[in-house]
Amino acid sequence: MSELRPLGEDELAAAAIDEDDEELEDELIDDDDADLDGGSAATVLEYLAQSIVDDPAAVDIEVEDGRGGPTLRLRVAPDDMGKVIGRRGRVAQAIRTVVRAAGARDGDDVKVDIVD
Repeated sequence: MSELRPLGEDELAAAAIDEDDEELEDELIDDDDADLDGGSAATVLEYLAQSIVDDPAAVDIEVEDGRGGPTLRLRVAPDDMGKVIGRRGRVAQAIRTVVRAAGARDGDDVKVDIVD
């Protein structure tokens, strides 16, 4: 049996991206692509919400600037609320965590409210 060892940075990068594939493009969200007022965080929230729900056209995000940072208010179709919230709020918490990380990249302390 072979011994397990941690991968180095180069090995991780090679495993994640096939360096020989020239058609592979960087799909990270660029600041220039942040078409909503909330920057990268709003773009990430829109992408996540539209990916989860059955009716992506009903996804609406309102950006409200607050004292502690922007608040993103997410509205989805009534039938999709359960998908966005998840059991015991786990999906909602995961969405908030990812969106908050995207906001931190822009230097913002972003909050996400899911409203009906």
